[in-house]
Order: sequence, then C-alpha cells, then structure tokens
Amino acid sequence: MTAASLRKATDARRSVPPGASAATSASPGLALYEQIKAFITHRIQDGTWPAGHRLPSESELVAQFGVARMTVNRALRELVEQGRIVRVAGVGSFVAENKPQSTLLQIANIASEIRARGHDYRCVLMVAERIAASPDVAVWLDLRQGESVFHTVCLHMENDIPVQLEDRHVNPRAVPNFLEQDFSAMPPSEYLVRNVPFDQIEHVVDAVLPTVEQAQRLAMPAADPCLLLTRRTWTRGQPVTMVRCLHPASRYRLGSRFRADGNPLFG
Repeated sequence: MTAASLRKATDARRSVPPGASAATSASPGLALYEQIKAFITHRIQDGTWPAGHRLPSESELVAQFGVARMTVNRALRELVEQGRIVRVAGVGSFVAENKPQSTLLQIANIASEIRARGHDYRCVLMVAERIAASPDVAVWLDLRQGESVFHTVCLHMENDIPVQLEDRHVNPRAVPNFLEQDFSAMPPSEYLVRNVPFDQIEHVVDAVLPTVEQAQRLAMPAADPCLLLTRRTWTRGQPVTMVRCLHPASRYRLGSRFRADGNPLFG
C-alpha cells in the first residue's frame, strides 16, 4: 500500500462516526442520508435496537454523523415511510413493531387487542355530551335533523402512543341511559358491545388525511395518511350507533381472514 492510499484509508476510517455500523462504513458511495438509514437499519436488523427502542434524537445523530439536521430528518422521514420506525411529536423516534391488525368481520375490542400484545392500554375520554343531530348523523341513525343524539370522543393509547381517535354518535332511542355510564371504568365502545345486542354491522374503510385538530390529538403530522373505519350497528332494524375510528396508517392496519365459504375465522 502506498503512502497516499494509506492516508486515504486512514481518513476514511476517521470519517465513520463513533458507533456507526459496518454497513455504514462499507458503503462509502451512499449519500449521507442513506448512510444514516443504513446505520439505523443495521441496528434494527441485528437486534441491537428491538421494537420500541428509542432512537438517538435528531441532535444526537447530527453530532454523531457530523451532518446537517435536514440530512438526518430526511433519513428518519424515509425510515418512517418504509415502516421501520415511528415518530411521535414531542416524544421522539422509536423502532416500529409489526403494525397491529384489527378485524373487519367483527367488532374488535381495541383494549383487549392491545393487552393481548402485552402492551399497556389507556382510554382518554375527551367528549361526552348530548347534541342536536347534524344532517348526516340524522340520516345514518334514522333520526330527524336536530333531534337529540349522544356524542363521545375517545383517544385510545397503546403504550401511551395514540393509535385510534374514536368519534361516536349513539341513538338515544336505542340506548337511552348511555351518558349515565361511568366511562372511566368502561369505555363507550366496550359498554355498547357488552350491553346492547346488535344483529347487523356495517364497516366502511377510507384512506384520508386528518384535520389539524385530529393530527394534534393523534400526535402525528397532518400530511400523513390515516385509515378511517366507519361503523354502524343495528338491533332489530333500529340503528344503535355510528362511529368513526381514525388510525394513523403508520401505526395500524385493518384486515380480515375468512374461509372460502364466506364464514369468518375468529380468534
């Protein structure tokens, strides 16, 4: 090895930030943001950073790699798009878990789903009120426009990360004592499933962008997509509830499995 090539190799080794993986230093042709992505991806794939692990902050990565903040931001943004990490506004970036999947063929109990994964569940009741039915709610619940209707808004949390914003309207004719319940002990969704029999369910899923307020409540960028599940239930032909469940697409997915004869596979 010539003196010039030795100096070049030494300089290359010095340019690798402390703690950077072999994947980073072995790919000198990669753009800087791609080197950061490779470094993080390698840590995830080799198990050094398991699901839920908190990544170094943007400032720490800037200092570690000696690059501009926008370079680090691009790397993290693309890792979010690839589903490798999740970013929670004001909290930090975390290694993503496999996105939970909720069934479309039955009414899922989100609290049970989260606890079954060994995670902490929390429901924040944000609104519980009696209001006049808007034109669309009146049509969906077979009420007169302006007729009294119950309204609740809940934020469902998994390990203190918002995964679902639930906006629900309930028909007072079907559940007259709905607002008399203690929703701190049992969320509205669980109360209805346990106490109000239903014989029909309708599910509709749309891809939407959240409003600014919804994005703030879900601690996500307003430009990121969401999955909106709209559910209606009936008992003996009478509408019971209409609920819109908004999920950040990067944290949740919706799906079902069923036999060829059309019967669902539960459990």
